Amino acid sequence: MESGDLKIFRAVAREGSITKAAEMLNYVQSNVTARIHNLEEDLNIRLFHRTNRGMKLTAAGENLLEYADQVLSLIDEAEKSAQMSRHPKGPLRIGSLETTAVTHLPEHAASFLRRFPEVDLSVNTADTHNLMQQVLDHKVDGAFVYGPVEHSDISQIPVSRDELVLISSQEGTAEDMLRQPMLFFGAGCSHRARVKRLLKEAGIQNQKIIEFGTLEAIIRGVSAGLGTALLPKSAIDCSEHRMNVWIHQLPEAYRDVEIVFIYRKDFFITNAFQRYIDEVDEMKRRCDYQV
Repeated sequence: MESGDLKIFRAVAREGSITKAAEMLNYVQSNVTARIHNLEEDLNIRLFHRTNRGMKLTAAGENLLEYADQVLSLIDEAEKSAQMSRHPKGPLRIGSLETTAVTHLPEHAASFLRRFPEVDLSVNTADTHNLMQQVLDHKVDGAFVYGPVEHSDISQIPVSRDELVLISSQEGTAEDMLRQPMLFFGAGCSHRARVKRLLKEAGIQNQKIIEFGTLEAIIRGVSAGLGTALLPKSAIDCSEHRMNVWIHQLPEAYRDVEIVFIYRKDFFITNAFQRYIDEVDEMKRRCDYQV
């Protein structure tokens, strides 16, 4: 059994599909199929149930997945340990909410890369739920999410606070604007639960939801009159369309949002990641975060 086989096995297990695993790994689909078949033959046991809905782990497959996670994590740590040097370098994968990526990360990333040009920094955006899972699955080294986060395997650093506001294309009360269609990022948007509580408290039934993929698309959609949206105020201030929207203050219980930086407690801290944490602390200072 080779580590490459375990990597392919884990990808198929996580994606639930040979095709999706092949796309994620940038492998030929037939190669992935053959490697899974050979692994099952070597172990003399079936690891997946093949169904019309995809690949489902057998009990033996679930057991192997636990060990695969541990083995691949150790290999990753070994590689990072071998790359340790006085000068931070190598890959650094960071996840972020899109609002944070727009408001804080450009200056933060530029400052970091000026100091450590040999670090290969990459940033991908998603919602809090997906980013937490990516951290737990070792897909990113750390991520900026809405907090506080309560998970036994995750460490967190408070970064900043912001005010959540309601935006619309016209003047009026917040209650009137909440009756309009709501624009969100997607099904995992962290603000949906807060909106549901707010609507319930106001006695408003609003089932119309329009999903967009980017922050700027949401703000432009609101500006065009498609509906309203709940966003951090700092994200509105950074938008080129901020002059075309009205900002409505929410009830006090719904205003406060907190950004935290999370990473696995058992994550192997490289020089690059430690310097990044130092940069996060500097971001916290610039944001004048008060605990």
